[in-house]
Amino acid sequence: MKKYAYLLLLLLTTATYAQTLAPLTVEKIMRDPAQWMGTSPSEIFWAEDGKNIYFKWNPDKNKADSLYTVTLRELKPLKVAPATRRALPTPTGTYNRPRTQKVYVKDGDIYWLELKTDKARQITNTVEAESNPVFNQNEQKILFTQGDDLFAWTLSTGELTQLTQFKKGKKPETKETEQDKWLKADQQRWMEVVKERSEKKKITEKYTKADQPKRPKEIYIEEKSVSNVVLSPDERYIIYQLAQIPKNSKSIQVPNYVTESGYTEPLTARQKVGMETPGQELFVLDRQRDSVFAVLLTHLPGIYDKPDYLKDYPQKAGTAKKDSASQKQTTRTVVFGRPEWSADGKYAAVVIRANDNKDRWVALLDWENHTLKSLDRYRDEAWVGGPNYTSFGWLADNQTLWFGSEADGFAHLYTMNVASGQRKALTSGKFEVSNILLSRDKKTFYFLSNQVHTGEKHLYRMPVSGGAPVKLTSGMGAFEYTLSPDEKYIALRYSSVNQPWELYLMGNKAGAKARQITQSTTAEFNSYSWRTPEVVTFKARDGAACARLYKPEATQNNGAAVLFVHGAGYLQNAHKWWSQYFREYMFHNLLADKGYTVLDIDYRGSAGYGRDWRTGIYRHMGGKDLTDYIDGAKWLAGQHGSRSKADWYLWWLLRRIYHPDGHVQEPEIFKAGAALRSVTDWAHYNHPYTSNILNEPYTDNVSFGKNYQISTIFNDSPFPSLKT
Repeated sequence: MKKYAYLLLLLLTTATYAQTLAPLTVEKIMRDPAQWMGTSPSEIFWAEDGKNIYFKWNPDKNKADSLYTVTLRELKPLKVAPATRRALPTPTGTYNRPRTQKVYVKDGDIYWLELKTDKARQITNTVEAESNPVFNQNEQKILFTQGDDLFAWTLSTGELTQLTQFKKGKKPETKETEQDKWLKADQQRWMEVVKERSEKKKITEKYTKADQPKRPKEIYIEEKSVSNVVLSPDERYIIYQLAQIPKNSKSIQVPNYVTESGYTEPLTARQKVGMETPGQELFVLDRQRDSVFAVLLTHLPGIYDKPDYLKDYPQKAGTAKKDSASQKQTTRTVVFGRPEWSADGKYAAVVIRANDNKDRWVALLDWENHTLKSLDRYRDEAWVGGPNYTSFGWLADNQTLWFGSEADGFAHLYTMNVASGQRKALTSGKFEVSNILLSRDKKTFYFLSNQVHTGEKHLYRMPVSGGAPVKLTSGMGAFEYTLSPDEKYIALRYSSVNQPWELYLMGNKAGAKARQITQSTTAEFNSYSWRTPEVVTFKARDGAACARLYKPEATQNNGAAVLFVHGAGYLQNAHKWWSQYFREYMFHNLLADKGYTVLDIDYRGSAGYGRDWRTGIYRHMGGKDLTDYIDGAKWLAGQHGSRSKADWYLWWLLRRIYHPDGHVQEPEIFKAGAALRSVTDWAHYNHPYTSNILNEPYTDNVSFGKNYQISTIFNDSPFPSLKT
């Protein structure tokens, strides 16, 4: 009897397990991830005293994520009560130098926090939002912007002072004509009473003006926009940026038919490539002299240089843009970052990027003489980019600047002594450095790097003087990090190729054990044995390419292959952490279940492999990125040939094609394809992305001529269903 009962229990258990291990389907893959996969923790930050870690999470499958917390002593996630959540300061903000006070924005208002007492004081309570709160140089005031203008709030007295007064439009004309001046003098010459009234008026105005408090200078900005308004350490100068708002700019609007109101409502889309992108001007307001000065770009090396691609258009290359008034050649248009001062207030640095995407400068700002001195020029005839290429900051000696650059072909960390001009590469090699953070004492750098493998990202620590970086994390995958306020602990997000992101805690030392805090995946997700695709390298015709390889069981191999094209560069997908394309990853598992071999290539233009790979599609999408897939298909057929005919592998599922050439390219390779969210015409795609790679349609029509409509790619296909 016991034997039969055991067999019945075993059968029931087996049936239940088989039901749980239901095969993957497209319907399951496309379900709401929160309901069947689970939700990973996100937006991680530390309590100001470093005793708690806070994060967004949703283990209960609610409509939205909630705020959770754990203590360092007990790593048990607890949901934060609404009253506690509302009282918390925001994780972003600015600290004073001894880190005893913090200023931050919450719900559009400014708060001032005393860290020792954990008491916050609300500084503003206004309808108009405030932003960018910082302490001034002597840390006796809080500076912030409201609208376009800069304000100062004195900590000891609570006095609020407006420091700027920007006004739209042109300054009203008050100039008297010669006729007006003559008539006024004539009136005073013949009428004594008029003369007496005029003199009395002048005396009254003089005393009235002396009795009134000094107001900031009215600065008329016409129809320009203001940004990055900052006060110099000595409080004499205010630096600000202006950008001309295009007069005839057109916004791209998409009709939204599914609305709560029942009426069609427009959605604003991204800026079309080639639309006018105004540059910025940098100005200095001298408060003592009550005068405004423009900061000149003329001292920046290469500021007049034209892009190399214009050599294809001699009629354009020979026509230099000139200022209509002076007939002098004008500088290229640029955009500025926010100026950053050294702690002693002696130096200010700013990052500048050319609007044509070919140059990035790190420069010193001489606010007294209104000039710029270039410290580092990074020129790329394709486009400047890569991790951290606009990141920079000051070291503790107040004369050494750190910054990121792809100068040697890979994204690395550099320093520059602004007094001596000495430049130093702190990292080097065929790997990339990203997410750079300087420690509180400014003695140590933290950063992520793919030095171990292009498909892994680990956390490293290194002295600011350089030397061998110390690897802090272990495990196959990728990490994101957040240091505790005292920098003794590190909150980590970690994922592997077949497991989504989870939260961990580890001590700040090499070899420390990382303790897992969250377990987010559901039983339904865990019931499937998700594959760990092999990350392979194959030889493309002019370089080595990485790819993910999904192989079916030998008994199920049907001899056919699918090649996946991940969305647009600049992105990486042949890696060992949880994919941004998680649904496609699941679909690849489904295809492998059905006997297909899947190859997911990081083609030319992908991230993680340095400058040359990143810019390999410049001016020609459908060139090297396409041949990478052709070479990958041939490698796949040669290395993993089917049991019958190798050409069975030449079945392509192109889930994103953006390099058509008017016909099916390489028809002996391409047997079929499917496009998902494809770009139909690059001349109508967004400006920030497309202008990097293809320049602009009206300035580089040769480039766009190689990359026209996708709608014709399948017209010669042997498959009628694929014809447009």
